[in-house]
Amino acid sequence: MSNASHGPILRLENVGRVYQSGSSALTVLDGVQLHIGAGEIVGLIGPSGSGKSSLLHAAGMLERPSSGDVWIDGQSGWELSDGERTNIRRNRIGFVYQFHHLLPEFDAIHNVALPALIAGRKRKEAMDEGERLLGIMGLSDRIHHQPAQLSGGEQQRVAIARAMINNPILILADEPTGNLDPDTSKVVFAALSDLVRNEGAAALIATHNLELAKYMDRVMALDHGKLVQRS
Repeated sequence: MSNASHGPILRLENVGRVYQSGSSALTVLDGVQLHIGAGEIVGLIGPSGSGKSSLLHAAGMLERPSSGDVWIDGQSGWELSDGERTNIRRNRIGFVYQFHHLLPEFDAIHNVALPALIAGRKRKEAMDEGERLLGIMGLSDRIHHQPAQLSGGEQQRVAIARAMINNPILILADEPTGNLDPDTSKVVFAALSDLVRNEGAAALIATHNLELAKYMDRVMALDHGKLVQRS
């Protein structure tokens, strides 16, 4: 099911993040501005320690910025209660990490369906949607395999399907191909980008892989706390 949205799905408005350490302060994000629309994939690059994870945490409302605001589908994240932010993270945002964090005792389809079941969807609906997403990921013949029976690339595609199960409008990915070889990285990224576009979500993907960055709509770089467009 595609998402319909008016205006940007993700808006970061003058977002700053300062970490205090004793009497010194480290500015990681400095007045970050970013708008991402439906079906748009934006890459985020920068050296280790440049603030990519801090920016993703702010965008996902996991960490409150020191200044500025984050808007998800026109709604200010920091005008909401903790419970309302939790609901948005559960139902409107999909997170993909470098480490897939699949549950080893569950097969692929149960790993994918679990967030939908937690969100209260009926079992058959969750399983049917999980099967659909795994099919899009090219894993129709792997749905009953446990993680240990899957390759690294297959495990990461299961994790991507899991991130999409609740039909999020925003995907936040932190080095989603960081543990994969170059060829597998291309396969996984192609699957992720196709799914994001087909489902009408927006995506912000932090990566060190400049080869993959070429396939994104825009690439933004963090440079001394400032976000600048690279392509």
